[in-house]
Amino acid sequence: MDGAYGGCGMAFLRETNMTHRERVHRSTIVVCMAFFIVAFLLFMAGMADAARIKEMGYINGARSNQLIGYGLVTGLAGTGDKSNTIFTNQSLANMLETMGIRVDPKSTKVNNVAAVMVTCNLPPFARIGSKIDVTIASIGDAKSIEGGVLVATPLKGADGAVYAMAQGPIVVGGFLASGQGASVQKNHPTAGRIANGATIEREVLSEDYKGEAIMIALKMPDFTNARRVADRINETFRGSAHAKDAGTINVRIPGEMKDNPVKFLSIVENLDIKTDMQAKIVVDEKTGTVVIGENVRVSTVVISHGNISVQIKEDARVSQPMPFGQGQTVVTPDTQIKVREDRGKFYLLESGISIRELVNALNATGISTRDVITILQTIKASGALHAELEVI
Repeated sequence: MDGAYGGCGMAFLRETNMTHRERVHRSTIVVCMAFFIVAFLLFMAGMADAARIKEMGYINGARSNQLIGYGLVTGLAGTGDKSNTIFTNQSLANMLETMGIRVDPKSTKVNNVAAVMVTCNLPPFARIGSKIDVTIASIGDAKSIEGGVLVATPLKGADGAVYAMAQGPIVVGGFLASGQGASVQKNHPTAGRIANGATIEREVLSEDYKGEAIMIALKMPDFTNARRVADRINETFRGSAHAKDAGTINVRIPGEMKDNPVKFLSIVENLDIKTDMQAKIVVDEKTGTVVIGENVRVSTVVISHGNISVQIKEDARVSQPMPFGQGQTVVTPDTQIKVREDRGKFYLLESGISIRELVNALNATGISTRDVITILQTIKASGALHAELEVI
């Protein structure tokens, strides 16, 4: 019996010790997870306003180039250009003539062909044989280019040279269906894309990177950002960078990396910079979109905005003669006009308010987005808005 009790006691102790170890292990895991979560949040908070140098500028002027071409889309189900679109008929006749078929453009009547403009961006360092995407847009009176095929089209640069050839079936992100009494349309069926639809036939000469220095051109010149880029590069490669002006940073390749400039450029372009944003408000009156930058500040100003609504109701009073009478029907117009003006309320905006407070103040007025645009333009005219107001 003593042995049995002793065995039970040892088993209880082992179970107790095992439970304690599990608790310690679980507590350690929880502490580690909490530490990593806090570290990650701190890291993300520090990188919230950061951007890489490769997003901020071009290295040695390496940028994309625009290409454009004129072509024909065939295979349309009766939704192509009409017969009065002269340039489409002439283009079709010229294409057939190169294939040994002579036709008269004036007598050509087809509605399954559409004239289009083909555009694309030629990326830097693109080599012969590489594929790029192209965008197709109708320039005639075609209803839709859905299901069409682009005929081989040369794409030219600003110098007039052919850099790529485009061809292939078009993908349209919309549709058009119509009948005799109604029609339905989604998006724009007269524009589409061809993924990998162009083949590069000529390369753009790029600057050699075997020299002793490179140049970084900022996409949006700014003295503060230029200084920060130079300081960030000097933290990694001491004494290598120098900001020449607001949009140019000269970087000297260290001696130990002159034989491997690609590695040096890869390190430089992935360095993170805390960017400085210009105080700007961008307004799109066509869509009623307002984008307000972080550094926008407003001086003390009082705002009052009232709406005036005018309602016009047209009616007609008809006076008819009695049956079998010899009188005439008299129609008298009846116009009712109602004008209502909302009572304006005054809102005080304190000096130096933040973007959050500005948004809250505008939302408190209960006005529409287009009214906000008017208010912002008026504040700018009064000189109280310390930001650039750009209307697009």
